[in-house]
Amino acid sequence: MRHKGTNKKWNSPTNLLEKCNILHKTTNSVQGKTQIKGIMIPVRLAILASGSGSNAENIIHFFSTEKRVEIGLVISNRSEAQVHQRAERLGVPSFTLPRETLTDGNALSKIFKDRGIDFIILAGYLLKIPEALIHAYPNRIINIHPALLPKYGGKGMYGNHVHQAVVDAKEKESGITIHLVNENYDEGSIVFQAKSPVFAEDSAEDVAARVHELEYRHYPEVIRLLLHKEFEW
Repeated sequence: MRHKGTNKKWNSPTNLLEKCNILHKTTNSVQGKTQIKGIMIPVRLAILASGSGSNAENIIHFFSTEKRVEIGLVISNRSEAQVHQRAERLGVPSFTLPRETLTDGNALSKIFKDRGIDFIILAGYLLKIPEALIHAYPNRIINIHPALLPKYGGKGMYGNHVHQAVVDAKEKESGITIHLVNENYDEGSIVFQAKSPVFAEDSAEDVAARVHELEYRHYPEVIRLLLHKEFEW
């Protein structure tokens, strides 16, 4: 398990991780909030991504001026994923973890708990979330899907596979679905949907461009509203 950019193993923490571990050893949980000597410290988020990381970057930018939120780390299953470069540029630690760790919910949960992570965001992450992690973070793992669920969801339906299926079916509209994560692909409770038109002459790339606009516009704001509700700001 190596830290992208610095080539450090996961168990060689950066100063940021060391600081967070110290803070969380001396904190108390009060009504879902974390306090230290009466002072609220930020809700810590983890982002999981497998690809370019454009949604991850957008989320990091969105919360960069929000004192109640801190992006604790970015995790990927791919060392070559561009999300690592984006995270490094924005000063957020990013790590590549092996599949055996990412599919072990107990191991993954321990990593997140040890780093004080309160809420998990999937942003183009392609692996299934293990049940043990879902149980450790009930209603605190969120995903965005590039279609209007329940249509065009499930295993293998991601990225251009979804948009091509929409075009092939001659749909009149597509969009995004933001949902909580459960044990099955794309079947968790729907939190938010937004629609975009699909025209007869559209290619999958045309559909994708409109869907990406919806993702960038809505995903960070929906996350903010969920955090507000969950942590009682």
